Amino acid sequence: MGLLDQRFENGNVFITSVDNLLNWARLSSLWQMQFGLACCAIEMMAASASSFDIMRFGVIPRATPRQADVMFVAGTVTIKMASRIKRLYDQMSEPRYVLSMGSCANCGGPYWEHGYHVLKGVDRVIPVDVYIPGCPPRPEALLEGIIKLQEKIRRESLAKKSA
Repeated sequence: MGLLDQRFENGNVFITSVDNLLNWARLSSLWQMQFGLACCAIEMMAASASSFDIMRFGVIPRATPRQADVMFVAGTVTIKMASRIKRLYDQMSEPRYVLSMGSCANCGGPYWEHGYHVLKGVDRVIPVDVYIPGCPPRPEALLEGIIKLQEKIRRESLAKKSA
């Protein structure tokens, strides 16, 4: 055996691509823009409590959009609030992701059909990466949505984004 073979046997050397390393770092440290609008926000807060502990997935709550990677839109989006959501989304740095939580944020919920003030889904204003169904969705559903977002980030290629 040569010197190079002995160096790899000790188990302290990993071989990977730069894409995989950077994607692992990004998916393990998602900084959350807190944006709770209605009853789904209670479930989003419950996911941060000790029973579910959203921080074990690397999701850290941030109060400013300039430090956030992912926006959780939880609850009913009114037409008046849509411009504010768009402004906050535009202030987030790239790469940025959006989780739409609950049937009101996904498609307007029960309020869209009988009200003129509710937006029929937040995806009419900003692009959504993961939809979390339910009214309101349980904290377990939010955790599953975070796992789906992490899988999406793991599959991304940074070379394609920069081209």
